[in-house]
Amino acid sequence: MSLHDIPLRTLSGEPTSLSAYADKTVLLVNVASKCGLTPQYEGLERLQRQYGDRGFTVLGVPCNQFMGQEPGTAEEIQTFCSTTYGVSFPLLEKTDVNGDGRHPLYAELTQVADADGEAGDVQWNFEKFLVSAKGEVTRFRPRTEPEAPEIVAAIEAQLGA
Repeated sequence: MSLHDIPLRTLSGEPTSLSAYADKTVLLVNVASKCGLTPQYEGLERLQRQYGDRGFTVLGVPCNQFMGQEPGTAEEIQTFCSTTYGVSFPLLEKTDVNGDGRHPLYAELTQVADADGEAGDVQWNFEKFLVSAKGEVTRFRPRTEPEAPEIVAAIEAQLGA
């Protein structure tokens, strides 16, 4: 099964998949609203605004696996994201990214190595996976800021900038 064919659900519970974004470059990020890295939402939203009209989208994946830092309901998560950070990019339903209940999407993504050649479990909230329209994946660890030069360069390379 292709990465684009794995069934997903939006934050509101509607079925979707990455095929809905097949013509886009997607930055998948496991997000949390009560984390020290939560301010990264600001950079993610700036990326969305800067590149959204060029075939790019951020796709937020709420996850409560790291010290319970995303405890809210779908409505609470949506309200927090829109009112606190003005998030305009799509959000998926709360998802497990590690462990026995790991979502099939993350079972695939975690096989991809980062810049240091390390694959495996998501380390923390705000780990980023840049997925090209062809399904190629580049992995960035949580402390890499959304607007870090290596992420911006990878996005621009995918968009043909």
